[in-house]
Amino acid sequence: MKDLVEYIVKAIVAEPDKVNITEEDSDEGLLIKLEVAPDDKGRVIGRQGRVAQAMRTLLRVKAAKDDTRVRLEIL
Repeated sequence: MKDLVEYIVKAIVAEPDKVNITEEDSDEGLLIKLEVAPDDKGRVIGRQGRVAQAMRTLLRVKAAKDDTRVRLEIL
């Protein structure tokens, strides 16, 4: 799942070198924390959160296939 987020985000941002993604397992499922440069945060979130919501939807589909749960946090 980390690879999917990394592929999408690095295609969107202006500074792909500053993308940092960490995964944490918990009782509720997988937590993916995404950090980007401050100038790129708006690009990752998108207008009215549409880009972030689209990424979360793709992650939910992948998680359903793996029979798990996933959350995406943009820091």
